[in-house]
Amino acid sequence: MNSRLTQIGFSQRVRLEWLERTANLVLAGNDEASIYNALQELLEDKLSVGGNAKRGNREKVITILMKIWVRPPRDLHPLQREGLKLLSHLPREDHIAVHWGMAMAVYPFWGGVAAHVGRLLRLQGTASHAQVRRRIMEQHGQRPTVKDAVRRVLRSMVDWGVLKDAKTRDAQHADGTYVPGLSLAIAQVELIAWLVEAVLHSLPNGTLYWQEIRNSSRIFPFHLHRVPAEQLLHASTRLEMVRHNLDQDLIMLRRPLLKFRFPVH
Repeated sequence: MNSRLTQIGFSQRVRLEWLERTANLVLAGNDEASIYNALQELLEDKLSVGGNAKRGNREKVITILMKIWVRPPRDLHPLQREGLKLLSHLPREDHIAVHWGMAMAVYPFWGGVAAHVGRLLRLQGTASHAQVRRRIMEQHGQRPTVKDAVRRVLRSMVDWGVLKDAKTRDAQHADGTYVPGLSLAIAQVELIAWLVEAVLHSLPNGTLYWQEIRNSSRIFPFHLHRVPAEQLLHASTRLEMVRHNLDQDLIMLRRPLLKFRFPVH
């Protein structure tokens, strides 16, 4: 199993504008060292102010930002390149979907938290920190690091505007209750195909029925238009499909062809 699926990684509150800034630095052609220095300057008066800890909150946030848009895992390089291309021409209001997809692919923990949040929102219209934390800790263990990471991912989602604090709770209350925030309809086939790929990268087996992907709570803030599965394959060469019957199309990540070297006799 891909080790990303069992790791937490996303352990800090990360603002959407920080991811946007990081992606813009990459698009502008900056090298890794320049991007790191620019992020240090950006966050200097926002995180670990006056601190000198080697791995303070600022360093941890920069690690997350860099891993998402600067140095993602090797198998996600094509997704990253295509994501940057989308950011370069999509309207600004659609950028959140690209940052969400890349965060979820690099850090499946983000997608796991989103899955529980989205499911609760559909069932009861609200999602409490306690409910989400309990379900995540059942999967990842009763560890303080897991508890803290859930809180920080939820607060990140509030910062991104996809969740709102319920008026009956203090916004900073550890067991706060959340209600839905912004919702975005996505009609561009290229972006839909890219998000499908991001979802599949966050799953253990990298396969899911197209209808299940459209309804996935992992992408609860986004509503993907219904398009034929064949259009997804046309938009992305990294996806493939198996048709089980008239209305069940299994979408999967295309596996790279292995190159065999025949022995010389």
